[in-house]
Amino acid sequence: MDISIVIPLYNEEESLPELTRWIKKVMKENNFSYELIFVDDGSNDSSWEVIENLKTEYPEIKALSFRRNYGKSAALQVGFQAAQGDVVITLDADLQDSPDEIPELYRMIKEDKYNLVSGWKKIRHDPKNKTIPSKFYNFTVRLFTGIKLHDFNSGIKAYQNKVVKSIEIYGEMHRYIPVIAHRAGFKKVGEKVVEHRKRQYGKTKFGIERYVNGYLDLLSVLFITKFGKKPMHFFGVLGTIVFLLGFISALYLGIRKLIAVSNGIMIERIAQSPYFFIALTCMIIGSLLFLTGFLGELIARSSSDRNDYQIDKKIN
Repeated sequence: MDISIVIPLYNEEESLPELTRWIKKVMKENNFSYELIFVDDGSNDSSWEVIENLKTEYPEIKALSFRRNYGKSAALQVGFQAAQGDVVITLDADLQDSPDEIPELYRMIKEDKYNLVSGWKKIRHDPKNKTIPSKFYNFTVRLFTGIKLHDFNSGIKAYQNKVVKSIEIYGEMHRYIPVIAHRAGFKKVGEKVVEHRKRQYGKTKFGIERYVNGYLDLLSVLFITKFGKKPMHFFGVLGTIVFLLGFISALYLGIRKLIAVSNGIMIERIAQSPYFFIALTCMIIGSLLFLTGFLGELIARSSSDRNDYQIDKKIN
């Protein structure tokens, strides 16, 4: 099978028939074999009934429905698990992503050998209160990760099948799939300028809180991908540095007191100096950080996937 199209959706009953017809048209024009995987993220409208009706006309449709709303990451993860096509393409269900982009995305994966291609909505039809924070957010992610993409959270992306089978996303980690894939060893990440269409039906499902949560998720992704199997390398090093700062400061205060006493100079007692308590606090925090790394190392070593490594090529 050439393509698996994974579409997470939540309350998109009005757009689904038009989207399905459009995808069918593009697939037929390009002679692609495909499957269309809808993942209903606990919609409380008639989205599921619409999908059931579409299935009678479009046998390519496969569909899953959550009992409740789990979020876009969960929907994509389940869709990725079900995908069987050589190339996996994701689209949002609100018709703001154009299926006409699919042939070129497919070509970039198959011919240009990209592991992942992310859509860049260079011209966006969104209000300023969404576009300005989005630009700042994407700039920050580029700065922290070194991945040169303009739109990390774009709903339209294309993947090699082995990429989606090798990564795991949860929570709200769908924003960082390029980062997760890159850290998993898929280094060839590309970008394509795509059309961003105005929303025709319904309303956006995202609020301003996604930007706050986004940065917290970024820290989680960076930490887990780099130190998930070696937490002592983070907490141990940080704890040692903080402890040494406190110890050196306390040692300085002690030596300073001894020198003053030996020379008959009256100075305040060590315990009366605010620097003593700062030094003591640093030593306590450093010790706690080191112990955190030690406990994290014990947990990592007892994890069932501690030796779960992705093997890309093999010769027997």
